[in-house]
Amino acid sequence: MARPVTVVTGGSRGIGAATCLRLAADGHDVVIGYVHDADAAGEVAVGVRGAGGRAVAVRVDVSVEADVERLFATAEGELGPVTGLVNNAGVTGLLGRLADTDTATLRRVVDVNLLGTLLCSRRAAQLMTARGSGAIVNVSSGAATLGSPGEYVHYAAAKAGVDALTLGLAKELGPDGIRVNAVAPGAIDTEMHAAMGDPDRARRMAATIPLRRPGRAEEIAAAIAWLLSPEASYTTGAVLRVAGGR
Repeated sequence: MARPVTVVTGGSRGIGAATCLRLAADGHDVVIGYVHDADAAGEVAVGVRGAGGRAVAVRVDVSVEADVERLFATAEGELGPVTGLVNNAGVTGLLGRLADTDTATLRRVVDVNLLGTLLCSRRAAQLMTARGSGAIVNVSSGAATLGSPGEYVHYAAAKAGVDALTLGLAKELGPDGIRVNAVAPGAIDTEMHAAMGDPDRARRMAATIPLRRPGRAEEIAAAIAWLLSPEASYTTGAVLRVAGGR
């Protein structure tokens, strides 16, 4: 049987990189979408190949329609029909109150986290509907239900939109044989916290988490891999919270 071909946006670091490696170990060929760090994406590609999968890294800003078109065209041209999509690319901006957040940051957060997920999902739906099968997993956030006051309510709002997209698109595409689900991570120990301006944030939050520790990227990757797998064949429209009980 042909290996699944899965596109992972934001695949050069953190949860995205861990997901690429986990999917390769599970038998997928992987398209690694990245926006800045070509060297890191190349290292992930080496890891995918080391696990027995084929890999291609594609530079893509998911908020740009032409980039998304090129991402999927490259995937299909080099690896074959896309069977899976992981919408993982995301940005938060610096931590802070909404009143202190500039408009450019608000626009970028919504463009990447929500519009980017919409654009990638639309292209995947167009390709998968014609074939009658496929799976999409969106990476949401526990922030979508917590609101994240004083930190990034704009990011939380965008991720709440991702949850709504997951539910609606699952109902829309179910009759076409396409499953759509989401994973909602909690505090995960990745470099994203440094980008927010608080590199120790995940570890400091441990006291507020019932399991008393931040999560690992590999734990989110495992949930994503399950939702893409045949074992989740009757699961669609679900938002799976992987947040240590928070």
